[in-house]
Amino acid sequence: MSEQQVMLTEEGYEKLENELEYLETEKRREVAKRIKVAREFGDISENSEYDDAKNEQAFVEGRIQEIKNMINNAHVVKDEDVTDKKVNLGTTVMLHDLDSDEKISYTLVGSAEADPLNYKISNESPIGKAILGHGIGDEVTVETPAGEVNYKIISIKKVKH
Repeated sequence: MSEQQVMLTEEGYEKLENELEYLETEKRREVAKRIKVAREFGDISENSEYDDAKNEQAFVEGRIQEIKNMINNAHVVKDEDVTDKKVNLGTTVMLHDLDSDEKISYTLVGSAEADPLNYKISNESPIGKAILGHGIGDEVTVETPAGEVNYKIISIKKVKH
């Protein structure tokens, strides 16, 4: 796995720590119990409950390692470092699409926190990269699969926790 730095908001870092704690304690015990019960059914070679539990165990252990790597390589953007003057992780940005004359709002987060369906975009996404570090009134061009899109930054708000 890559040792690339992972940008996170304080909230995103906290969520990863909470997920890690849950997986290492409750979820591990739950999966171990499922494996034990499935073993008691007898022949494990044709035991789908056992196979399912072992697959879940592998997934949980993989996710634990993934989270540990993210935490170990995390660069946390502190709330006090975020302002409403420049686009940064932890800001919500109102953009004016200069081509379609539509307005859209995004919250910029680290890639581990991205949730495009809820308008949380990563600093590594095309739009995120283009607007990062810019201020109100700046115009940016974003390369998208559908072609170039031109935006003007209308407002920047620091996300409240």
